[in-house]
Amino acid sequence: MNTKKILLGTCITPTWPRHPITTVQQTQVIAKLAPSRFRLGVGPSHKPSMESTYHFNFQAPLSHLREYIKIVKTLLRNGTIDFDGEYYHAHTSIPEAVDIPVMASALRRNSFALCGEEADGAISWVSPGAYLRDVALPIMQSAASKANRPTPPLVVHAPVCVHDNVDEVYAASRSQIANYPRLPFYAQMLVDAGYPEAQEGIWSDGMLEAVVLSGNEQRVTDRLQEIFHWGAEEIIVSPILAGVNKDASWERTVSLIADVAKNYN
Repeated sequence: MNTKKILLGTCITPTWPRHPITTVQQTQVIAKLAPSRFRLGVGPSHKPSMESTYHFNFQAPLSHLREYIKIVKTLLRNGTIDFDGEYYHAHTSIPEAVDIPVMASALRRNSFALCGEEADGAISWVSPGAYLRDVALPIMQSAASKANRPTPPLVVHAPVCVHDNVDEVYAASRSQIANYPRLPFYAQMLVDAGYPEAQEGIWSDGMLEAVVLSGNEQRVTDRLQEIFHWGAEEIIVSPILAGVNKDASWERTVSLIADVAKNYN
């Protein structure tokens, strides 16, 4: 509310607990607080959490997501919706149409294809850069071409740690992002990316090297710039706090990110 420059977004709003009409109603409120700066990111979340928390029958998540995106985009931009799908029904209108990018989470091939066909962007998380470059982006480009639309942006969400001690970086990463290899979608994505050890549900050193952008200022700068060089349009940074002085680790990482960001404003 106190800036006109900083972007605001959700990354990721789980779809299963919210009907798409409800998500649109909530989105209208945030859009008023951050005019022209809000992006909505949605995704199905994961079978273990959705079934254990809500007792949903978590089946066909991408088919659900396809209908969800279609409803949300149509209602936001047209101000009205009349939709009957296999999973969702939506018949309503909103007081005022609003043009908000509707992005989606993406981990594996079919989800990147869906984003290329339907969404306004794909948001990855803890995905190796080579996998995003060689697999995800070409799939998005091909799917967008078949749908006769421009390729939406690939947004790379990555853990970043500016720190000199690699052992401390890996220890901090294993603590702060421990759960992801235990989730089937993430584990299979890492296997697809060339890390079969992900099936064990733990982070190997090789996986962390591929996923966490770490090292001194120059090395992290180089890795961030490499991501832009091969075609990602935006990077969302999640700092990893390493070593005994977490405040100092935060400051060092965020300062570097601020310096790098100046070159892309």
